Amino acid sequence: MNDSPQPVHLGNWRDAPYNQWAFHHVRELIPTAAIHNDPAKVYLLTRSSEDKVDSIQVEKILTQTWTDGFLVLHRGSIVYEWYAPHYDRMEPHILFSVSKSVTGSLAGILVTKGQLDVNAPVPTYVPDAAGSAFEDCSVRHVLDMQVGLDFAEVYTGENEQFNRYRAATGWNLPVAGEAPGDLRTFLTSMRRSAKPHGTVFQYASPNTDMLGLVLESASKLRLSDLLSTYLWQPMGMESDAYITVDAKGSQRAAGGMCVHLRDLARFGQMMCNGGQLNDKQIIPTDWIEDTLNQGSYDAWQKGGFLHLLPHGRYRNQWYQTGNPSDAFFALGIYGQWIYADPTTEVVIVKVSSQPKPIDDDIDMKLLKFYDELSKKVAGS
Repeated sequence: MNDSPQPVHLGNWRDAPYNQWAFHHVRELIPTAAIHNDPAKVYLLTRSSEDKVDSIQVEKILTQTWTDGFLVLHRGSIVYEWYAPHYDRMEPHILFSVSKSVTGSLAGILVTKGQLDVNAPVPTYVPDAAGSAFEDCSVRHVLDMQVGLDFAEVYTGENEQFNRYRAATGWNLPVAGEAPGDLRTFLTSMRRSAKPHGTVFQYASPNTDMLGLVLESASKLRLSDLLSTYLWQPMGMESDAYITVDAKGSQRAAGGMCVHLRDLARFGQMMCNGGQLNDKQIIPTDWIEDTLNQGSYDAWQKGGFLHLLPHGRYRNQWYQTGNPSDAFFALGIYGQWIYADPTTEVVIVKVSSQPKPIDDDIDMKLLKFYDELSKKVAGS
C-alpha cells in the first residue's frame, strides 16, 4: 500500500493526476538500486542574499507548467528555490530522460580512465548485441543518437513495440498474453532501419539503455555503483539517489534515475563549470568541451527536433541550443530539466508532473523563459 490520495499502480503511475504523487515515490512502484552519497563529505550550497528573481512572475509560470520543484543557481549560489505544496522534498524525483545526460557524462570519465573507446563497436562491450541493430554501430553512434534503429519513441496510444519496451524495463505491466520481458533481451533483439548509422539524429531511448550496459561491461561495475563512485560521492551530493531496475537486474540508464532537486542543481553546476565541483575535476575538461562544442549539425538537421532547436545539435546525450549564449540542457518527459548557461553562469533545474509526456508549446515557452531569467539573474 502507499499513502497517495488515489490508487497508484503500474497501469497509471505516469498519468495525471496520479503522477504528482508517483514521480517522487517511484521506489514504491518499481524495484530500484541505491546511488549512495558520502554523508561525511557533503558539498554545501550557499544562498545568495541578492534579490534577483521576480518571485510572483516566476511562480506564475511554474504553476502553469505543473512544476514540482524549481531551483536557480548563479555562480554556484542559490538565488531562487520553490516547491509545489504536494512535493515535500523528502523523496527523490524521477528525472526521466535527464538520466540520459547524466549517463553520457559518466561515459567521459571511463574514456579518460582508458576503460572505454567510443569508436569501438558496441559488441566489443556487449557481445550479445551481435546480430542486433547495434552490431555494426559504434559507442559514439549510441552516445549521439545516430543509430539506425527500427523503433518509434511513442509515449501515448497503443504502439506494440514501445509498450513491449516499457514492459521490459519494468515500467509497464506485461503485454497481454506475453511473459514479462527484460531490458537486455529487448535491446539485443532490436532490428535495423534503412538509415545508415551516423547520418541522422534519431531520438530513441534504447540507445541510452544500451549505453548503460556498455558502461557496466567496460568498468565491471553496476551503473548505480559507477554513479556513486564517480559522481555522487566526489561531487559531495547531499542525499542518496536511486535508479529503477528491471526483473533481471538491468538498470534504466535512459530514464530511471530519481534525484533530489538540490543534487540535480549540483550536477548542473558541475557541467556549467567545466566539469569541476567541490574543488575537484569530476568530468574531464576535454569531454565537457566535446559535449558543448561538437556534434553533427547535419545529422540534427535531418532529425525530428528542428521545431524545438532550429540551430541545435546533440552530443554525448546533451542538447546544445545553438544560441549565442552557448546554453545547453538536459530534458526529460513530463517536464524535467537541467538548463545551463556558461555565459551568464546560471544553472536552472526543474522537476515536474505535466499531464502530457511531451508538450512542445511548454518546452519552447520554457526555453525562452530560461534564457530571459538567466540574463536577468546575471544582470546582463
